[in-house]
Amino acid sequence: MSGDAGLREAKTENSDLPYYESVLIARQDISTTQVEALADGFAKMIEDHGGSVTKREHWGLRTLAFRIRKHRKGHYFLFNIDSPAAAVHELERQVRINEDVLRCLTVRVDELQEEPSMMMQSRASRDDRGRGDDRGRRDDRPRHDDRPRGGDRPEPKTEAAAGTEAASTAKVSENEGEKA
Repeated sequence: MSGDAGLREAKTENSDLPYYESVLIARQDISTTQVEALADGFAKMIEDHGGSVTKREHWGLRTLAFRIRKHRKGHYFLFNIDSPAAAVHELERQVRINEDVLRCLTVRVDELQEEPSMMMQSRASRDDRGRGDDRGRRDDRPRHDDRPRGGDRPEPKTEAAAGTEAASTAKVSENEGEKA
């Protein structure tokens, strides 16, 4: 009996389990609550197989780079998973069976990131910037009519223009000599 208890303790300790990151793309025509329910089901399945989901992020409805099964958008969802390989294989099997999931990518990583992913950080930085209030008032800018125009500047003289100008002054002096 004591051998079984030691075996159970070793299995429940997650320090020796591999780490995975998994990104799921769900169909665009399901609601956000349905996506959350789908993610809850996948997380419960991982926990039932002896793993744990350390982080979940819903990245929202995003445009796909190319069409997948005639869909142009999808709900993106990230899992950080600390579980045995059998649980991840079962997750991928369940994802392939589920018709609401368009794509899934699972990658084994050396360590899990505790801070928000780059997708969530970019969203937070967009929220911090505000809605264009820091651009200044538009009446501080110069008016369109006050800008200098191209016709106000003198044209630069080129060598060809200088040569034709010299030739025209020579003709004028010749004409004056003939009149006298």
